[in-house]
Amino acid sequence: MTLPRPASEATDASGPPRRPGVGRAVAVLVLAVPALAIPSLGPSAALHGTEEAAAPGVGGVALLRAVLFVALCVPLGELFVDRLARSVPGALPNVPRSWALCAAGAGFLASLALASVVATGNLVPHSLSEIDVGGLYASRDGKLALLEVNAFLLAGLCAGSGRPAAQVWPLAVVVVAEALRAHPATEQSPLIGSGLTLVHLTCAALWAGGLLRVLRTLRHWGPAEPGVALLGLYARVAAVLLAALSATGVWSSLRRLPPGALLETLTDTAYGRALLAKVLLVAVVAALALSARTRLRRAPDPLTACVPARAEVAALGLVVAVSGLLTALPLPIHW
Repeated sequence: MTLPRPASEATDASGPPRRPGVGRAVAVLVLAVPALAIPSLGPSAALHGTEEAAAPGVGGVALLRAVLFVALCVPLGELFVDRLARSVPGALPNVPRSWALCAAGAGFLASLALASVVATGNLVPHSLSEIDVGGLYASRDGKLALLEVNAFLLAGLCAGSGRPAAQVWPLAVVVVAEALRAHPATEQSPLIGSGLTLVHLTCAALWAGGLLRVLRTLRHWGPAEPGVALLGLYARVAAVLLAALSATGVWSSLRRLPPGALLETLTDTAYGRALLAKVLLVAVVAALALSARTRLRRAPDPLTACVPARAEVAALGLVVAVSGLLTALPLPIHW
């Protein structure tokens, strides 16, 4: 017996099989190739030819920051999507195992390593004797580093307890500490910058971590109606998150780049190059999100939206990596 072919593979009498979405795929690849060039090569490529000096251990610090951001995204996304799932009619009781405890452990180790760097005067320690733990209490950055270490430890305890929802509070402390750390008191209007970073980081964590949790939940639920409803509910909220993420990102970037030489800064400084790579990657993510939303609304099987959504998760992982790199590179100098 011959099985009927899906509509997507059906041939038309007027020509060869149609391949929907080829134009979008080509557009995504065109954006992805230059976007991946800089972050994949690392800090040395971003700094090459800029005559800027790299801080000691810039590659390691960038990696640790990326791990810290992932450790924020995973549990916040789980809490966010699990709450959405409870509002879905007919939601199934089986949910994927939480990764929050592992994320808290990774965040604790990453924040502890970053605190050791702060304790040695922002130098990479080569022995335990070089780490001045007491000196952390004497500086603003040291206190924020210790706050993040303790917050991840508390988040892990909450994740392993009977009330995992309580971890939202220590995770919120980490977000606030990161927002304050990114904008020292010597910066012009540091509270405005911290507020922008606070919103930006929160939206990014909910978007990236939430999408990962949605896809894992759909694998458990299977092709059931509640899964489609959950994906649609997340897509509506994600559109708002993307708008807020874009607005705060643009505003923050304009505050940090010299107003009279934006284009030169984007191409001639390490920070500008990494920022440009991040913008291109976000454009890739937005294109994939649009493709997933279109499939969700128009495709005969709405769950085919999971295909571009999985690619979106991978692209978001690259965005997190570039974000970690941005925090380790020197800021452009305003003349």
